This record gives sequence, C-alpha cells and structure tokens, in this order.
Amino acid sequence: MNPGLPAGWTIERVRALSGDERAVPLSVDRLVVVEVYGRSDYESLRPDVILAFGELCLARDDGEWFMGQLDDDGSVICWASYGSDLAEAIRGL
Repeated sequence: MNPGLPAGWTIERVRALSGDERAVPLSVDRLVVVEVYGRSDYESLRPDVILAFGELCLARDDGEWFMGQLDDDGSVICWASYGSDLAEAIRGL
C-alpha cells in the first residue's frame, strides 16, 4: 500500500529507513501548522501525506516535507521544512 507516498516508496521502506517499526500514515483531516521563523505565529499547511514516528511527524505540503510533533489533540505543529526528498527528511528525524 502506498498512502500517497512518492513513487517507489512504501510504508515498509519508510520503516526500514527510519528504523521505526511504529511508523504509520495518518489522516490528513487534522490541523497542521508550521511555526513562522522570527515570529510567534503559525501558518496553516494542507498536507497530502502525514507520517507519524511516535510523537514526531513528517507532513508533505506542496512537495516539501515539514517536521513536527503530534499534539495531544491530534494536530501537528511543525517547526521547519526538511526539503522535498523524503529520504533526507527521514534522516533528519
């Protein structure tokens, strides 16, 4: 199954590269924001894929992978873009 992942990617490949067997895709029907650098403000993201690695998440918005944390209410608060390469974003976990 490929839950919206880039071509050639499966959840098994994500788990193998991350070393986290708990990695799972999440529903995109949730609040996802990214902190705006230099301000105490957030911008909304509209990801087409969210991957959870425990409390850490990667959310893809407009081809960029954002790293963040899964909040208790199910929302995702991201702090930075890790680029368009999923493998590099996973290595940044």
